[in-house]
Amino acid sequence: MLPFDTLLAGGHLIDPAQGLDGLYDVAVQGGRIAAVLPAGSGVTAAQTIDVSGQLIIPGMIDTHAHVFQHVTGRFGLEADLCGVHSGVTTLIDQGGPSCMTLPAFREFVVKPKHTRVFAYLSSYLVGGMEGHYYPSLYKPDCVDVAATVKAALANTDIVKGFKAHAELGGFARWGIEVIRLSADIARQADLPLYIHFGQLWPLPVDGAEGGTNGVDADTILAEVVPLLKAGDILAHPFTRHPGGFVNREGEVHAVVREALARGLKVDVGHGSHFSYKMARIALDAGIVPDTLGADMHGYNTAVPAPAGTPEVHSDTDHMFFGQVRFSLASAMTAMLALGLPLTQVVRMVTCNVVDVFGLPKDLGTLAVGNPADISVLHDETGRFALRDNEGTQLVGERLLRPAFCLKDGVRFDADASILPVVQAA
Repeated sequence: MLPFDTLLAGGHLIDPAQGLDGLYDVAVQGGRIAAVLPAGSGVTAAQTIDVSGQLIIPGMIDTHAHVFQHVTGRFGLEADLCGVHSGVTTLIDQGGPSCMTLPAFREFVVKPKHTRVFAYLSSYLVGGMEGHYYPSLYKPDCVDVAATVKAALANTDIVKGFKAHAELGGFARWGIEVIRLSADIARQADLPLYIHFGQLWPLPVDGAEGGTNGVDADTILAEVVPLLKAGDILAHPFTRHPGGFVNREGEVHAVVREALARGLKVDVGHGSHFSYKMARIALDAGIVPDTLGADMHGYNTAVPAPAGTPEVHSDTDHMFFGQVRFSLASAMTAMLALGLPLTQVVRMVTCNVVDVFGLPKDLGTLAVGNPADISVLHDETGRFALRDNEGTQLVGERLLRPAFCLKDGVRFDADASILPVVQAA
């Protein structure tokens, strides 16, 4: 009887949590990591996969997914499309389910999918219905603090935090009250609050001063941060929209550094908001995000829209890199093009996520005994044309593409229809 079920042989392993960076063989037995050995170890397995020339990392974790398919209308994608068939073993849905719809999320997303799925529960009763297409559903009256806390504490195996929006369209309508209520939810449940920054909703047409009701987008961060606690997460640091980390003068808000000093975290929810220009400003100012999420959904990804759903959304004309295909590996490629080192980028989709988002400690690293969640990536060098949602083009010299993943030791090829084809520069 052979000692192992599967052996990934000769790949370049990067596992930041264990300090591993080199050529290794990874052995799997019974759906768990059985051994990590120097390449050429000579061990045998029922199935040996030659991954020489490829990158092996702990199973990628997407911090910003939208996979409450059907229930959230056009917005929610199929979980395995964004997950295992894109080389990603774990997804965190950001604000799709609410306290009312969480049982359906567990039954129809968490249980039947091959991808491991967690949720940051919506602060709003309506959850992520139709991608927040209808702003009137997200006012303070649509937040129930007690019910949301109760739902989270009864489902701590899958609910790891909460999601809310601090953006100009909402502030122009209702001010900061939704954020106050959301921060109360997170404190009562003792879980992180994930805050979307950057404009999401159109401004109200009847507001004063050009529809803003006198709200200055550059004041939103300064109003919100004092309400937050250590461990809460600021999302979309590189947004092209007003109300993000970079003010109208092209400088990073001073309050961002204050927030980081207080223990708040930063996540690149890439999505339709991403701007290379804003990323360059923030990175040059020393603002380096902790984690990285793709933020794919039905308004920015090439999937058929369900019948009867809205034809357009405010972000539909701003696709990823000028395309309508995307993946978490694409977001990693963007971070590399901006100058972040590979090991740091791997951290942003593996062990850092576990620490920041409160996931089980046996994820994010290939320590012996952990679930055999492994992502294998093509690691290509050359000159690649990368374009953001504003049309800014960057030339990247390193391209990561998912090849396949193992989830609990089971292989899934990266054959999702949404995976991009990046052009040579």
